[in-house]
Amino acid sequence: QAPTSAPGARLSRLPLARVKALVKADPDVTLAGQEAIFILARAAELFVETIAKDAYCCAQQGKRKTLQRRDLDNAIEAVDEFAFLEGTLD
Repeated sequence: QAPTSAPGARLSRLPLARVKALVKADPDVTLAGQEAIFILARAAELFVETIAKDAYCCAQQGKRKTLQRRDLDNAIEAVDEFAFLEGTLD
């Protein structure tokens, strides 16, 4: 593991055991190395962070600080990179 800025800080916020269990639930996956699990966890964290920031911007436009489902819907509609998510919250 690479050194971190704070002692005891975790490199991943998501539990790697849970990510590994989700990966193993896919019947097409036969082997998944620890590095791959870490990269998938980190990618999921970055994705959640990005969509949450965009949804928060939508909430701020409505002069609110609390995210609502409609903020996620608006973020999905507004950002082209989230087009693959359209209809998933229905």
